[in-house]
Amino acid sequence: MPFKKIQKEVNDWISRYEIGYWKPLEMLAALTEEVGEVARELNHRFGPKKKKATEVKANLEGELADIIYAVVCIANSQKIDLDAAWKKLMKKLNTRDKDRWEKK
Repeated sequence: MPFKKIQKEVNDWISRYEIGYWKPLEMLAALTEEVGEVARELNHRFGPKKKKATEVKANLEGELADIIYAVVCIANSQKIDLDAAWKKLMKKLNTRDKDRWEKK
C-alpha cells in the first residue's frame, strides 16, 4: 500500500475529531513512547531482561504499527509526502550505501 493511501486513511480518521493532530512535540512524545514499547518487548524476547511469569507477551506487530501511525501523524501534520521521502531514502541507499556492506 502506498504511503499516500496510508496518509489519507490516517488523515480521514483524525479529521473526524475536533482535536485534530496533536502539537508536534506531543506527537514526538507519543512516538517515543511507542518506540519504547517495541524496545521493551525486544529486550524481553532477546535481551537479558525476561518477562515475569505474570506478564503477557506483547503484540510486536501491533506495536510496530503504532510506530508507523505516529510517524504518519507527524508527516501529515507537517505536510510531508512520505512516498517522496521514501523514494529519496531508497535512492540514497542504492547510491551512497550500495557498497557499504558485503553482498550475498
